[in-house]
Amino acid sequence: MADMDTTQRLLVLIGSEPTQARVVASSVSKVGWRAICAPDIGQALTILNGMEGHVISAAVLDGWSGSQAGAEAIGLLGAVNPDLPVVVLSSGSEVLHAVEAMRAGATDYLVRPFSPDRLLGALRMITSIGSQSRELQSLSATFDFPLGFEAMIGTDGGFRAALARAALAARGHGHVLIEGEGGTGRTMLLRALHAASHRVNEPFKIVNMRSYTENALTSVLFGHEKGAFPGAFNRHVGALQYCHGGTLVLQEVNRMPASVQQRLAAAIQEQRVRPLGAGHSFDMDVQILSTSNQPLSDLIVEGRFETDLYKALTAICFEMPPLRSRTGDIPALSHSFVAALGDHARGRELTISNDAYNLLRSYEWPGNIRQLQSVLIRAAARCDGDALTADHLPELLEIATPASPEQSMPRRMPEQVGVAIYGIDGNLRPLEQIEADVIRLAIAHYSGRMTEVARRLRIGRSTLYRKLHEFEIEPMPNRGHP
Repeated sequence: MADMDTTQRLLVLIGSEPTQARVVASSVSKVGWRAICAPDIGQALTILNGMEGHVISAAVLDGWSGSQAGAEAIGLLGAVNPDLPVVVLSSGSEVLHAVEAMRAGATDYLVRPFSPDRLLGALRMITSIGSQSRELQSLSATFDFPLGFEAMIGTDGGFRAALARAALAARGHGHVLIEGEGGTGRTMLLRALHAASHRVNEPFKIVNMRSYTENALTSVLFGHEKGAFPGAFNRHVGALQYCHGGTLVLQEVNRMPASVQQRLAAAIQEQRVRPLGAGHSFDMDVQILSTSNQPLSDLIVEGRFETDLYKALTAICFEMPPLRSRTGDIPALSHSFVAALGDHARGRELTISNDAYNLLRSYEWPGNIRQLQSVLIRAAARCDGDALTADHLPELLEIATPASPEQSMPRRMPEQVGVAIYGIDGNLRPLEQIEADVIRLAIAHYSGRMTEVARRLRIGRSTLYRKLHEFEIEPMPNRGHP
């Protein structure tokens, strides 16, 4: 590849007509970007895999129409670089297309005609987000180092029981499933399990089911040979083959597509893995550790999960309790996180005041430990002194403050606000999409008061929180009581 100006940011522009490509390339060059054009996703993957040390900072995918091919293209880009921002350009103004693009993993969505400034603004935004994300990842990495079981914090009975089951699993060879809500520390516990096992010095890899489309996930897990499908210009070793002798973590295995479930169940039974397009298979000695934010037994009853795979993955199965059921552990967890933040970001001790502790204990933490970490990171960024106080936790103060009579009343919603039953194609939308929209509408209508939301929807609070995780609805703090 020819020498490049290392001060320029690089983006790969995929699928644009030559005239449009020249316009985009000219626009972005004025603010320090260089566009590398690829006529299709196959060429784009070749570029990404052959940059010889140069870093692609963004991808721009032109011609989005809401098709499965577009979603798979975003998934393939993510398989090469999970952190690559993708801006989608489309000539269609349908809201559903924008939603589908964002669900597929796009970072931004622009509708033609758009001004050059709009595209430049999107690139500036993703650059800013990437910088902030790297900074937060640096702080979050403080909490992600492998822990031994003895160093994990918590005295709650349910948590200690989960710890004991994981320690038992570390001494064996069977596959392990941890069920429970996202953010409860399931993956950290699995890291500790691997660190305590005889496989500790062997390969370890984490694959999140939500990060890939069906075809991309098949390639990520099983690998593929050169030429196995359009765009497969190089051989790829899948996670199951890479982790031979070691450990593979499957995050949110409940989201695994049916075809991949069947293929994985067969591979586990045969202890052999066959890459896509290969005429031969390889031995497979892998301990599979899985997480699920839904009870897999329920999904089996609903016909959404393979019984054979469930049996294969659950030599040991247990549940990680949510943080709201172990409130007694919140002070110790908070102290540990804040002490690490002080050492990492400030070089000196950072403590927590009693009023801040009381506020932290009073909140129900629908996002669990991950949300607690995020809140404390933001609080530490606001704190100029040596102690975090309640004033450094404004999002929690807003909830704890009694609502006025006006705020306690449900909001009057505009006449046109509602939930669409039919898609733009005239067919009924999937039930889970409608249900997710109803929950979002209820949260907005009752100002984020989750007790009221659950009561009005006539479901239990635990069911509501489970659905928040299932549908990936962010539990944003709002005025009023939680």
